[in-house]
Amino acid sequence: MDLNLLRTVMTLAAFAVFVGIVWWAYSPSRKARLDAQAASILDEERS
Repeated sequence: MDLNLLRTVMTLAAFAVFVGIVWWAYSPSRKARLDAQAASILDEERS
């Protein structure tokens, strides 16, 4: 296997992982839970 091919495969794999994490974080099914967690941080600071 050529070194440049290995670099290309690793770059594509890293990009796929990045896209997967972004999709997971912004998926509509997680919105309510993440909004609640974000609001709880502000509630703790006010106390």
